[in-house]
Amino acid sequence: MTVRHPAMTSFSPDLLARIEEVGLNASAPPQQRLVDGWLLRFSPGKAKRARSVQAISSGRLPLDEKLALCQQVFDEVNLPLLIRVTPFSQPAGLDAELERRGMRPLDDTRVMLCEGIALHRAETLASDLVLLPVSHELFAQTVGQLRGSSLAQRQAHGQRLLNAPVPFAGRLLKRGGEVLACGQFAIEGRFVGIYDVFTAPAVRGRGLARLLCSQLLAEAASRGATVAYLQVEGDNTPARKVYQRLGFADGYAYHYRTPHPTAA
Repeated sequence: MTVRHPAMTSFSPDLLARIEEVGLNASAPPQQRLVDGWLLRFSPGKAKRARSVQAISSGRLPLDEKLALCQQVFDEVNLPLLIRVTPFSQPAGLDAELERRGMRPLDDTRVMLCEGIALHRAETLASDLVLLPVSHELFAQTVGQLRGSSLAQRQAHGQRLLNAPVPFAGRLLKRGGEVLACGQFAIEGRFVGIYDVFTAPAVRGRGLARLLCSQLLAEAASRGATVAYLQVEGDNTPARKVYQRLGFADGYAYHYRTPHPTAA
């Protein structure tokens, strides 16, 4: 099945390319290597960005030979082969070539951008709410528990955050001892990525994700960030509406291809 993404809004191509770079930096795990111009990431965590092939350069090998080398690496670490396909993937026409080889698409994802966050003002926290900074490990454990992630996935997430080339700042929104929502951000230069925004199921629909993101954006702006980006599934309409109300718009889309019959 050919993936047809809707037309994106008119951010400059140079800005979008730079967003792709800083997003790759922010999602870098310790487990990665280069294979003929492709960056292979094989963290055992939940995030597909950290356990997939990033096709960042064309390389020199025939595609079939390169795919075989990638499959060998992922077989060695007992992970399904996933290839992330973006508007910047190389070589040109990669998605059609992978489709021709029978690789099915997964996870239509949108990268959304918000420019001018220096003008952003945080929404006021209610008197019974507190936003707390937490360690990488505690954040990974907390969001993993909320998501139902396995212990191994939570540990891999914490390891990735601890060793990331771009520093992360995790925050928990709490009432008393109860975690209502969580999120974190990573700043590189003037760019800030918003990651792992998650609201506890029992308190969804109360504006907590918007409140949390508002706080994260304001804090990032106070540290010098001017452009924010995030990644969200294309069919996650509630989340996309929250981000749109905060000033985000679609920049570009990406998806994955896999030969594995049950990879998700």
